[in-house]
Amino acid sequence: MSRIWFITGAGRGIGAAIVRAALAQGHSVVASGRNLAQLQASFDGADPARLLLLELDVAVEAQAAPAIAAATERFGRIDVLVNNAAYGQMGNLEEVPMADVERQFGVNVYGVMHMLQAALPVMRRQRAGHVINISSVGGLLGFNGASVYCATKYAIEGLSASLALELKPFGIHVTAVEPGFFRTEFLDQSSVRYGAKTIDDYAAQGTVEDAYSPYRGKQLGDPLKLADVIVRLAGMETPPAQLLAGSDAVAMTAAALDARRAELHEWRSLSESTDHVA
Repeated sequence: MSRIWFITGAGRGIGAAIVRAALAQGHSVVASGRNLAQLQASFDGADPARLLLLELDVAVEAQAAPAIAAATERFGRIDVLVNNAAYGQMGNLEEVPMADVERQFGVNVYGVMHMLQAALPVMRRQRAGHVINISSVGGLLGFNGASVYCATKYAIEGLSASLALELKPFGIHVTAVEPGFFRTEFLDQSSVRYGAKTIDDYAAQGTVEDAYSPYRGKQLGDPLKLADVIVRLAGMETPPAQLLAGSDAVAMTAAALDARRAELHEWRSLSESTDHVA
């Protein structure tokens, strides 16, 4: 069955890989990103009958509704919305100016909400659709030197879980995809951002950039394989609410769940002591 996809952050990385995988499977795609020239270069030669390129900054609320309107005018419906646009604001919290914190939330969280509020009326009218929010294993467990980024992905996890309940009566599925470390531009200087300040107490333990930059280009995950999995997800009658991506994500999450379960049992009596007793 051919579907209509709308993908944000489609100019490179996982987003671009999803566009190519969906096109290869015979679907039609709206590929959006902040840089139209980059989109045109990335998908030069693609069938224009099945691909619409849109310049879109998800952080700007006013751009969301016109983008969705352009997609439905061209293809008539939206079957799959992939909220992929995001970047990594790394750094210890004290070293990240609040303007940068707000910018991170503007893209990674509010950008997702802008697209949802614009696209969901279309899916509700259809009584069908699938929202795929690209989260992160960092939305399930914290990483040292990534508190701001992880906070945004924790927000996406809570949003996705609650949204799934809201949309179930309308036949709309929601899946949060939680990648581990994938070999994309995420840690490249063109994408990742580090704290603007340096505090000696933290620097004595090594900088955040020094901790993460060695992984650049050596990440375990293959974005092409992830893209194929995401296309498979959209074809499932009963897709998962959450899907970890990468053996590193599976291993880290399993260890975190075991630790959480052990902590729950250790402190259970203290937790339950807060109940009101008549």
